[in-house]
Amino acid sequence: MSELNLPKALDAAREAAEAAGVVLRHYWRKGVAVELKSDDTPVTAADREAELVIREILQKALPGASIYGEEFGRDGNSSELLWMVDPLDGTKSFVRRTPFFSTQIALMHRGELVLGVSSAPVYGETLWASKGGGAWFDGERIHVADTREMAKASLSTGNIKTLTRDARWDALGALIRDSNRIRGYGDFCHYHLLARGSLDLVIESDVNILDVAALAVIVREAGGVFTDIHGHALTLDTTSVLAGTPAIHAQALARFTL
Repeated sequence: MSELNLPKALDAAREAAEAAGVVLRHYWRKGVAVELKSDDTPVTAADREAELVIREILQKALPGASIYGEEFGRDGNSSELLWMVDPLDGTKSFVRRTPFFSTQIALMHRGELVLGVSSAPVYGETLWASKGGGAWFDGERIHVADTREMAKASLSTGNIKTLTRDARWDALGALIRDSNRIRGYGDFCHYHLLARGSLDLVIESDVNILDVAALAVIVREAGGVFTDIHGHALTLDTTSVLAGTPAIHAQALARFTL
């Protein structure tokens, strides 16, 4: 396969996210029937139609790349390039008329996440980043905060059910006691805030890689650190997140390394 043209791939991902936003806004206004998948999570026509629109654009941009999508699984057999797509991350929010849902598109090149677009069409934010190119919010370059002391840090948690099952729950409690404030923005929102310097640490123990792959690139390019809760690099099997400013991430990781 020829050398990856990262700017071209980023343009395609942004175009695909914008096209998906048209679909999502249509169903947001119109309403949509809800079905349940085999794992009892909801799915709608909005999820499926948005993913099809995204796939069409990405396939034209990088014909040889594989695509791994939330609704239609993985196709293609490229070992070098893998698009990772969640067309409607936050379907539960979507069907309950809460605007905290987004489209997530990432690109993995030879096992490394190199590109991410996170678009929240009703909330009104789009962030994007590519390896070495910085992180951007509606055309303005963004950076994480310079927060270095836990006593001054703002934390946010998302899905943390499995965190309650072991000693890490006590570690989280200690973090909350020692921090400045605790929030629970969830979904894309707290990662956007982290990348923009409005939050210092995000903790989640129950995620899918498609939920966070694009956000990982954005946070890293904004100067943050994005790992799983054990400090490991993200893989296709990642199910947890510890993301933050460099100093606060390091302090939190030390507490979770039991």
